[in-house]
Amino acid sequence: MPAIKSKLGLSKPKIAGARALAAKIAAPVQKYIERHTTVTVERATLRLLGADGADKDGVPVPNIVVSQCGAAAAGGAARAYINALVKRSSTVEQLNEEIAAGLDITKIPAADERQVKARAADLVERLDARLSGNVRFRRERLAEWKAAEKSPLIYVIVATGNIYEDVKQARAAALQGADIIAVIRTTAQSLLDYVPYGATTEGFGGTYATQENFRIMRKALDEVAAQEKRYIRLVNYCSGLCMPEIAAMGALERLDMMLNDSMYGILFRDINMYRTFTDQHFSRMINAAADITINTGEDNYLTTSDAIEKAHTVLASQFINERFAANAGMPERLMGLGHAFEMDPSTRNGFLYEYAQAQMAREIFPAHPLKYMPPTKFMTGDIFKGYAMNTMFNFVSKATGQSIELLGMLTEAIHTPYLQDRYLAIANARYVHENVADFASEIEFRRGGIVRRRAAQVLDETVAMLREVERAGIFDAIARGLFAEVKRPRDGGKGLDGVMEKAPGYWNPVEDHLRRKLKIRR
Repeated sequence: MPAIKSKLGLSKPKIAGARALAAKIAAPVQKYIERHTTVTVERATLRLLGADGADKDGVPVPNIVVSQCGAAAAGGAARAYINALVKRSSTVEQLNEEIAAGLDITKIPAADERQVKARAADLVERLDARLSGNVRFRRERLAEWKAAEKSPLIYVIVATGNIYEDVKQARAAALQGADIIAVIRTTAQSLLDYVPYGATTEGFGGTYATQENFRIMRKALDEVAAQEKRYIRLVNYCSGLCMPEIAAMGALERLDMMLNDSMYGILFRDINMYRTFTDQHFSRMINAAADITINTGEDNYLTTSDAIEKAHTVLASQFINERFAANAGMPERLMGLGHAFEMDPSTRNGFLYEYAQAQMAREIFPAHPLKYMPPTKFMTGDIFKGYAMNTMFNFVSKATGQSIELLGMLTEAIHTPYLQDRYLAIANARYVHENVADFASEIEFRRGGIVRRRAAQVLDETVAMLREVERAGIFDAIARGLFAEVKRPRDGGKGLDGVMEKAPGYWNPVEDHLRRKLKIRR
């Protein structure tokens, strides 16, 4: 990415100070993470080692194994699974079938430790080969079709509830010019503490995230990419109670981006904060190893807070998300920090404030693939005004060098968008992007003007907020409602019973491998 020329004159010491505060905020949480695991971290580990399938009632094999382990999962569920492979001289496919048929692997006597470790090494080597192959394929296609890459990348969604109908919608969107296809998850899947198995055709407001659905959509988009000579990126959501597992499935099936935020589940899905912070760390390690770009969720803050008064909460969260991602071994080029065009359109000079916010994010995070979200909170039934708002959003996206642009479209919040609505949204974006292609290099902002003053004010308010969070600790800061004006108690929310303190001798060969690969120090 080319160097970003500063147009706002933001204080570099203040930006460095904000990052230092974010590091202090994350440090005690990271210590907690290192001492704990969760049921979904253990299930994700099993998935990456080869555990797959489901029993006659649809209960996934990884869930069966962790349930069989019970409290012993605190020592690492991988041990029981690999021990069974050794003692029964099984392939993973054979063992998965036996577990689905009722085999309790915790009843199997212990094998020789050296054999267990050797089998684990083989499984990890196979995992690394698959992930490395996915990364290599993506990079080769991107290099081959580099000339077709535009910035910002155009991101649209499909959400029919039926994976096969989603494929039709996704093909059409890609042929219309979309660069990124996000398959929206069915309503409330984030609150399921298991991942459904197989292809699905019934969902509400979206389609179930399953490994088979990932495979089906990946294949379809690869076919369109070959036809268009343009790599089409696939997105899904590894938020919720199964963050690491969905990250694992995405890594195995070569997804390119995953929504993954350090606090989204806490604030907007009432998932316990200890569970979420622990899960996000392991999920981000998986994403980093698979070279998957994350998308954080700061745009959601502005659905519950005023975008002018609380703009600093977005920037504060971006600094915190950046630090947690770095702790997971993720390079900046994969940290897709989020923000949104969400100010009340009746605000005098609101466009300038929006421009300042977007330019500020670009200058503070120059190497990050920023994800910019369209106006939704104040979207109107007046289609002409709505189209004008989306056009202004497209202008700011291009003029401030955003990387990923989720397009606004007229009927998206009402039902699955009509194909013509998506076409109009993509045509609008491409028209605006081309017509203001070099605007960024032509424009400067005067000292003391609205844009510079606004950006400086937001940065000052951000530093003040980070100081307050650092003093209180992030757990208490969330409980007090400092983020998104949503209060969540420390011990409340869903999933706390799935958090376990690691037992002495805890063993997770996948985690050990990821730490080595990503050069993460304990």
